[in-house]
Order: sequence, then structure tokens, then C-alpha cells
Amino acid sequence: MVDPRMTKLAETLIGYSTALKKGEKILIEAIDIPTAMTCELVRVAREAGADPLVFLKSNQVNRALMQHASESQMALIAEVERLAMSNVDAYIGLRGNHNIAELSDVPEQKHRLYKDYVWKKVHQEVRVPKTRWVVSRWPHPAMAQQAQMSTDAFEDFYFDVCTMDYARMADAMRPLTGRMKEADKVHIKGPGTDLTFSIKGINAVPCDGKLNIPDGEVFTAPLRESVNGAIQFNARTISDDGVIHDNVRLEFNDGRIIKATSSNADHLNQVLDRDEGARYVGEFAIGFNPYVTRPMLDTLFDEKIAGSFHFTPGQAYEEADNGNRSTVHWDMVCIQTKEAGGGEIWFDGELIRKEGLFMPQELQPLNPDNLK
Repeated sequence: MVDPRMTKLAETLIGYSTALKKGEKILIEAIDIPTAMTCELVRVAREAGADPLVFLKSNQVNRALMQHASESQMALIAEVERLAMSNVDAYIGLRGNHNIAELSDVPEQKHRLYKDYVWKKVHQEVRVPKTRWVVSRWPHPAMAQQAQMSTDAFEDFYFDVCTMDYARMADAMRPLTGRMKEADKVHIKGPGTDLTFSIKGINAVPCDGKLNIPDGEVFTAPLRESVNGAIQFNARTISDDGVIHDNVRLEFNDGRIIKATSSNADHLNQVLDRDEGARYVGEFAIGFNPYVTRPMLDTLFDEKIAGSFHFTPGQAYEEADNGNRSTVHWDMVCIQTKEAGGGEIWFDGELIRKEGLFMPQELQPLNPDNLK
């Protein structure tokens, strides 16, 4: 018997997030996911009248492919996966991980090959701009351990947050989206943080379960050379190659990261030196999911923490484009709730959020007590 929580999640991903219609095609990329969940996605997709294509993958196999990578090999993988992605209307990436550090010993140059070929040519050039897509995690025990929760408790949390009423959230975030589209100067203050930048003329995009599950943010991007000051992040973060960083601090001058420190500063700077765009910021976003209240070392969840914002060295999204290009896109999270040390976000001299709570009346429906 299929776990009814799997059915509800499949229906959310198929019916709401990708909104599949009869006759459409969808690529389901299942990485270390229970077979029952993949089968349920196939069943619900066919029930909607869509044609599913499935890629079954393993992080251990991905590690082997990357460890021994050559340009011709990565070019072949990119060619095959780009062809598949180019022939579908929608994409679901459901990604589990038995070991969050599985790729941590893959050499940096091998990661770069993967990014330059597979990630860029398949995901950046095709999936993101040309399909309806949604990405989510899977609650393996390793993820529960990251969150310092029991496996059962974490599974309950996972399914609650991933199947919440995202349509209601969508209504509540419209005023914030409008504010961000109209704003020019942003000033962020907090412990170790005094940062200014402009978002004038950059689009603001509401995220309400259509691209990520869980969701709950509005993102934009700073004008590329406008960022000045320093930011101290208070949530641990993990790089795309599985290396954990604590106490990340970035200092900016005219948009460029001129100093970067963390619990592993050498590795941090290796990532930021991958290309020129990695030392500039491609995204600024405000998070407000009321069910995600503390970091669990998983970016997809942590960037949605109620009372947080994230600032992202690397690639900008085309929907809110400041022109920055990079193979890096590293969402780094700062929590500004009272319990986390507080902080403020100002738009054009107006206090927008203080200690994690929105201040203007029209934005208060996004505060946790009102959104649950």
C-alpha cells in the first residue's frame, strides 16, 4: 500500500507545481528516491493525461561519473540530457541523499567540468528558462540527522511543509512582490552586517510552490556593481561539492567580494574563484515559510526560513537578471529573528522587516502567526 503522504505530495507536484495538462510531457529525475514515490509520480502524471519520462539516478553513481570525468564524457551526458529536457514541457527533480558529503572528495576541476557541461547546458540553458519545473528533496535519515530530528519526526515535518496551502501563500506575498519591484535602495543591518545595494529596475519573483517545494520567498537581484559593505551569515551552509561552512562573512566593494572568510576559508575562496561572476551576487531573496523555523543544512529548506533572507554569490536567474553569469549559485542564509540575533531590512528609508517580522500593514499577512 502506498503511503498516502506520497500520494498527496505527488498530487501537489503534478497538479499544482507543474500544473500538468493532458498531452504534455514531463521529465521526472529521481535521485536516491524510494521506488514507490517515483511510481506514484508516474501514476499521477498519467492520470493527468501527461506522458512521463523517468531518469533514475544515484549520488554514488554521480560521484563516480564526476571523479573520472573527461570533457568528452561530460559533453556526451549533456547532449543526451539536453535532448530529453528539450522535448518535455515540465520537469520534477526529486532529490534524496543518503550522505550529504557524497561529492566532497570530487576534485574542484571535475566539479567545474560538470558545471560547465551538464549543469549549464541542460539546466541553466534549457530547464530553467524553457520548462515548468519544480525541485524538492526527500526525507532520508541523513537529512533528519542534519536537522537534528528523529527520522519519524522529520518525515512528518517534511510532508507537512511540502504539502501546505501554497495557493494561500501566493495571495499573501503579492504586496511584497510589488514593494520589491518598486524599490531602489536596500539597507540591511544586523550583527556583523551593514550592507547596501540597489534593486532598481530588477524584476521581483514570488515563489509559491511552483519552482521549489518547500517554498516561500520573493527574490530579485542587486544591480551588479551596487553592493557595498559586509554581511555576516548565521546559518551553516553547504557548497555544491558537499563541504560545510560556518560563520561565512563576505565584504563587498562596488559589487565584488573582496574578502571572504568562514570555517573553511580556503575552500570558500576556491569556489568564489571558479570564474569572475562567482565574486558578484546574482540573487537577493526574503524568506517567510512559517513551518521552516531553523536551519537544517539543506539550502532548499534553509532559504525559506521565516525571518530570513539569502544573498547569493554567482549566477543570476533570467527572471530577475542583473547580468551576472557564473557556474556558481550559492544561496547563503542569514536569519534575523529575535532569537537569532535580530536585524532589519529597509527599502528606500522605510523599515520593511525588524527581527524577522514584517512591519508595514500590507505585508503583515506574511508573518508566521498569520500565514499558518
